[in-house]
Amino acid sequence: MPDDSIRPEAPDGVSGALRNDGAGWPDGDAAVRAWTDTYFNRTREIVGRFGDCRVTYAIFMRRPVVSAPRLAIRWLEAMAERRGTRFDIDLRYDEGRWVGAGEPLMYVTGSFVQLADLETLLLQKIGPACVAAFNAHTMCVDLPKVAFLAFDARHCAGTEMAEQMAYAAAVGSERARRKVGAVGFVGNATDATAHYFGLTRGLGTMPHALIGYAGSTLRAAEMYVETYPDEPVTVLVDYFAQEITDSLAVCRRFPELAAAGRLSLRVDVPSSRYLEGLDPAASYAVIERNAPEAIRGYRTEEELRYLVGLGVSAAAIWHLREQLDRAGFDKVKIVASSGFGPRKCKLMSEARAPVDAIGTGSFLPTRWTETYATADIVEYDGEPRVKVGREFLLRR
Repeated sequence: MPDDSIRPEAPDGVSGALRNDGAGWPDGDAAVRAWTDTYFNRTREIVGRFGDCRVTYAIFMRRPVVSAPRLAIRWLEAMAERRGTRFDIDLRYDEGRWVGAGEPLMYVTGSFVQLADLETLLLQKIGPACVAAFNAHTMCVDLPKVAFLAFDARHCAGTEMAEQMAYAAAVGSERARRKVGAVGFVGNATDATAHYFGLTRGLGTMPHALIGYAGSTLRAAEMYVETYPDEPVTVLVDYFAQEITDSLAVCRRFPELAAAGRLSLRVDVPSSRYLEGLDPAASYAVIERNAPEAIRGYRTEEELRYLVGLGVSAAAIWHLREQLDRAGFDKVKIVASSGFGPRKCKLMSEARAPVDAIGTGSFLPTRWTETYATADIVEYDGEPRVKVGREFLLRR
């Protein structure tokens, strides 16, 4: 049983039910007060005592992003309704548009008393989603013919972040569809956020745990097909370090699925070893046969790792494709996972890696400091005024 004696006490007036435990975002006044910065709470009290005024906030980020404001705006509008007031939102960059560093994403105008304590929570809902949308867009543009699956949930710090990241993947993906006709993100891992991808259910077939339970890759595939006989199947093939052997065994066991293009093989090789049949020399040889230009120029260590190194490299994907085609299973698809962020996707594109789908949570921002959104008041009762050095935020 959990020890209630070590559970932190809530501030006065805030019950445990009002804590933000990830099931929802704070929207009651007591919860907002508990989760916002104290100096904003005190500012609200001071302004309420000495006289309210109408202010305008400029909200911006210090790096280029893709605009993903929907969740923040939805929350802000809900807070306005709850408080019986109105906030005027001047969105300068519609959802999915590219936003330059330092450019105001939006201006928010309303009562200072009603807005002062909302700044912290509003900024939390803007920055991470915009950076993740930028990353997702970049990945989809670099690999426009690849279907992406948002496997971000396990990397998120709670359900609020999981919603932001799924939403961001959908926004970035949609921009890539508009710009280059990319396939983009076609689904995600959880039912709760599947609606962002036009689905009612999350996607996915089997984790490593099921392979371990079954005792063999082939047996796990048989169990899955028996349980879900009418669905396409994606079989994870790296558990026993026999990616080629187990892939061919599964294909031979289910030739009808293989011939119909309803069988996929997922490689998630750890970065501690090569895919079966590869070593440094063999990896270079595979790339030399299929995309020699990818290794002819200077490459950093990171780039070489993605191209010919350990784990799920471009060479690993090419090697698996060659072996499948040689055995007559050219309709079987390859799904790759393991560290597929913007830089790795760029290298996969340069190596023309024959991957059909990528499962990724690595569109999540890797440098969290880049996700910090900032807000400054730029107008008080209609008079432009901002701290020195931030004049670029004044509304034009």
